[in-house]
Amino acid sequence: MSDLLRICTAGSVDDGKSTLIGRLLYDSRGVYDDQVHSVRKASKNRTAGPIDFSLFTDGLRAEREQGITIDVAYRYFATARRKFILADTPGHEQYTRNMATGASTADVAILLVDARNGVRAQSRRHAHIARLLGITDYVLAVNKMDLVGFDRTVFEDIVDAFDKILPNAKLHAVPLSALHGDNVITPSDRTPWFEGQSLLEFLETVEVERDLSTKPFRMPVQLVFRPVHDFRGYAGRIVSGTLHPGDVVTAWPSGRTTRVARIVTWDGDLRVAQAGMSVVLTLEDELDISRGEMITVGHVEMSQRFKADVVWMDERPLDPGRVYVLKQTTRSVTAEVDHGLVLNQIGSLTLSTTRPIMFDRYADNRGTGSFILIDPASNFTAGAGMIVDPVRERSAIAAKPSAAERLARVARGASGEAEAIEAVRQVLEDLLS
Repeated sequence: MSDLLRICTAGSVDDGKSTLIGRLLYDSRGVYDDQVHSVRKASKNRTAGPIDFSLFTDGLRAEREQGITIDVAYRYFATARRKFILADTPGHEQYTRNMATGASTADVAILLVDARNGVRAQSRRHAHIARLLGITDYVLAVNKMDLVGFDRTVFEDIVDAFDKILPNAKLHAVPLSALHGDNVITPSDRTPWFEGQSLLEFLETVEVERDLSTKPFRMPVQLVFRPVHDFRGYAGRIVSGTLHPGDVVTAWPSGRTTRVARIVTWDGDLRVAQAGMSVVLTLEDELDISRGEMITVGHVEMSQRFKADVVWMDERPLDPGRVYVLKQTTRSVTAEVDHGLVLNQIGSLTLSTTRPIMFDRYADNRGTGSFILIDPASNFTAGAGMIVDPVRERSAIAAKPSAAERLARVARGASGEAEAIEAVRQVLEDLLS
């Protein structure tokens, strides 16, 4: 079992996410006495009872005034069995981008549903995003069961509905009341028909599959390190896999292979390095490798065109007529898309880059299969993407060349400057006619 579990919560507005997390923190002694005192004081004149558990996570003043969650609130706590990093994500549709941010690093998603309302559109949207981001383990927390008399039929109907939304997923359903603590930390006497684990017991024991050291070796190059004239090392953080001196590696995009001579760190050479470590590799052969390239064991996808699922985060819509900066691992290239998206929309796009990028499918490797899109005018992170598949070269060849490509081709094919000017003029007339 991993000693650290990353969790995100999601659900519709007023389903009780912040209250549930506050209750979980409070009952597991994950908050300090001064925080408890502050929350008790802030709970006065509110309708949540002597202590409003939602205030442990709703930290922004705007959130407290409106009684909603806007930003992603991260909390850290631990029990005797495990450590946790927990993200309380927004429920409003207009903050879908924030929910995607919180879920992007999570191992388990807690999907809340108000027992009175059942599964709503935003519940389906959040479940879809969580699956899109590669989460495989889910808790279906059917909250506010006290308001429906802990009716077993209500609970089972919601579970059946979610089974259709997340078919074949690892789904652990829990009937609970975040306000009163039923089935949050310990089993509740008010649900004698429920024989499953409480929420905390499940989180303490769930096994998640994320051992990156067993995946193929991938290390994007961050820096070429030359402290003295006879030492050339390639520094980076290992995204996945395990490496030993003497292993055969491939440098991309050149595709040239060599062997690892040394694995160098500040504390000395290593006999083995694995995912999560930052190291400097020296190679047996002199290869021309620079920042943004990748050292791997085995094959990696390399393409200038690929399909991806993109979450758009900018108020300015994604424009297929504009050029964006695509940053993936340590590589930054300019990119174009085949169609647009608007704020908080999620869509499947085909992206074209000016230079090839090295990647794995997001479903196989989150570290090399994810990217962000940056607006070059504002330097704003405008979108986040998950690579689905490369577009094979034959598709790229069949695609119609862009205006810039046509102009460049005729200019290169001209025998002189005058001929080039005339050829470009003719192409421009053709494009504008």
